[in-house]
Amino acid sequence: MVKHIGRSIAFIIFPFIFLFGSVTVKAQKKLPYQNPELPVDVRVKDLMSRMTPEEKIGQMCQYVSIEHLKKSREHLKGKSDKSNDQYSLYPGITPGDMMEMTKRGEIGSYLHVKSLKEANELQKLAMQSRLKIPLLIGIDAIHGQAFISGATVYPTQLSLSSTWDDDLLYEVAKETAQEVRATGMHWTFSPNVEVARDPRWGRTGETFGEDPYLISRMGVAFTKGYQGNFGKDNILACAKHFLGGGEPYNGTNAAPIDVSERQLREIWLPPYKAQVEAGVYTFMAAHNEVSGIPAHMNKHLLTDILRKEWGFKGFVVSDWMDIERIHTLHHVAKSQEEAVKLAVTAGMDMHMHGPGFLKPLAKLVREGQVPEEDVDRAVSKILKAKFMLGLFENPYVDEKREKKVLFSKKHQQTALRAAREGIILLKNENNFLPLKNAKKILVTGPNANNQRILGDWAYKQPEENVITVYEGVKNIFKKSQVDFINSGESLFHPDNELIKKPIEKAGDYDAVVVVVGSNSLRYDKGENNCGENIDRGSLNLMGNQLELIKGIYANNKNVVVVFVNGRPLSEPWIKENIPAIIEAWEPGDFGGRAIAEVIKGDVNPSGKLTVTIPYSTGQLNNFYNYKPSSYFHPYIDIPGEPLWAFGEGLSYTTFKYSDLQLDKNTISANDTVTVSVKISNTGNFDGDEIVQLYIRDDYSSATRPVKELKDYKRISLKKGETKTVKFTLPASKLAFYDVNMNYVVEPGTFTVMVGKSSKNKDLLKTKLTVN
Repeated sequence: MVKHIGRSIAFIIFPFIFLFGSVTVKAQKKLPYQNPELPVDVRVKDLMSRMTPEEKIGQMCQYVSIEHLKKSREHLKGKSDKSNDQYSLYPGITPGDMMEMTKRGEIGSYLHVKSLKEANELQKLAMQSRLKIPLLIGIDAIHGQAFISGATVYPTQLSLSSTWDDDLLYEVAKETAQEVRATGMHWTFSPNVEVARDPRWGRTGETFGEDPYLISRMGVAFTKGYQGNFGKDNILACAKHFLGGGEPYNGTNAAPIDVSERQLREIWLPPYKAQVEAGVYTFMAAHNEVSGIPAHMNKHLLTDILRKEWGFKGFVVSDWMDIERIHTLHHVAKSQEEAVKLAVTAGMDMHMHGPGFLKPLAKLVREGQVPEEDVDRAVSKILKAKFMLGLFENPYVDEKREKKVLFSKKHQQTALRAAREGIILLKNENNFLPLKNAKKILVTGPNANNQRILGDWAYKQPEENVITVYEGVKNIFKKSQVDFINSGESLFHPDNELIKKPIEKAGDYDAVVVVVGSNSLRYDKGENNCGENIDRGSLNLMGNQLELIKGIYANNKNVVVVFVNGRPLSEPWIKENIPAIIEAWEPGDFGGRAIAEVIKGDVNPSGKLTVTIPYSTGQLNNFYNYKPSSYFHPYIDIPGEPLWAFGEGLSYTTFKYSDLQLDKNTISANDTVTVSVKISNTGNFDGDEIVQLYIRDDYSSATRPVKELKDYKRISLKKGETKTVKFTLPASKLAFYDVNMNYVVEPGTFTVMVGKSSKNKDLLKTKLTVN
């Protein structure tokens, strides 16, 4: 008790101590925390012993960059918008004030830094602070460092997940880290390991899909690719958004989720736990409330589960102004000060963003309402990150390195490979594709010739870096006449006059490629209909896109519909009528080339869906791992089956599955079984196949899904080749939370299923017994 009082007094008398210079640093003496030869924990302890309370709290404070603040003022025209998650104002604080705050050590982190030059300038300011603690600069590098002009823009997360290729995702994250570091930044707010279970949610394209197991594995690939061994080319990863944003009440971002402890542990928690086990160093809390408690003050999640149960060793950052929203939106805290108290004592370590944190927290600590230990916990982890990343030794980046690393040849090759592997062929009636003898090809549609293939979390890139679908088709079909007719790009204000020309001219061509979908470009304000905070009440094609397709089809039956979109879109007419349908999602810089290569047959499509595409919004929520009673009674006005199933995707070749075997038919709860299956390429093309393993617990003390993904492998087969694919299935993968919420493997029979999709007709089945 005496010790605690003494610490509180230190907070009160600090200004006077600092005024008389008794804690000043002697520039000529190299202090222990400045010695790179010492262990990181020793350096952290030494530095913290020299820090004042306000300097400690300053490390917990993150601000948007000075240039971003200037841009926000232009965009918002001086008017604050509390619901805006992209721009922000700091009333009464000028750029000059922020510079001085940085010099005083009152800002420990920045986000939305616009350039390497600005990053270096901000670090120069931090080097003028008393202890010369470098800044930690974060950025939303979700699928490449795409907020920086000239960076490599890889396919979006949903696109990447469609590759089912963990090694590829690791490489994408590793290269993204290199580009982030080369631009003076050190931390990405990625991977997003939300489970996307409602496609009305505009951030679906920012996820790895709907399955917890697949999301866990792909998230780990990203986490390990980003962080590596925390060398000069590595960055901090951030598992977000903890938790439940992917199935909001009404499909809108930040809406509540009310979830049972059973569903919490079976669906939502596993991807985050996997990131902790992989060593992820930061977490970001979710915008939403979880069962009545805002995630930013949810001690059960942030402390009891994340730290005590899982042993998380890093730090937690708030999402955009969400500590403030404990007061202003959720109406739990009666003031900003109380909101800060609730967040920090629940386990929050860093505030994103702005001035409403340092002073309230300093006051709360002085008054004993927030233990000083909570501040020390947060600051020690933040400082440790800066030491691990080598920022104390060199906080700056040479501009020559940026030019060498960004959009390098190797990164371009990886982006192209990712685009190729992620493209999904949904329908190919009578082997309409690949196009072989089309002398004249028309390319049209609102997404045919623009940068919408980049997706959300990207700014406009140099035109020479981005290959649109029209450009790709024109370049790949060199011996054909390829024309583009503008059908209009606006999805909110469609021009019905513009669609007349492509409809009228369609009959003059051997084939028509119609590129439709959505617009996730956040800089295209007023026209984007997908992405962060862009949620929908329906899943149809907006504007006159379906009218365009129907009009063209009436004049020419040789139509390829290409979807470029950030969420599943439900258009049954297209499935019923159009002979060839490609789902490209948002395939990045080289998406246009990859799509064209697939259409021509230079690339055999191999992507598979990681989300269920519903027949209509009336089927929501619709996912493959539903419970047995979900469709006990059918709909009277729509089919029960989705439009496209999880795991579905075609190839130009055919694959035959046979000889599904278990190396043992009965195992104990601590045993492992090997599952093997033969895959033969029986078609006329070499191709890649994604082999999927599912299980079902036949009878259980609490209800279980009709099937659950438990493993997958991507394999390559030459035409005529047969391979035996083996999976190792430990009994632990059969465990679940029983009727008493104990995590156990119950004895009984399990159905083991292997095949090319989650559809029953695509799966071979056998039985496994657990004693």
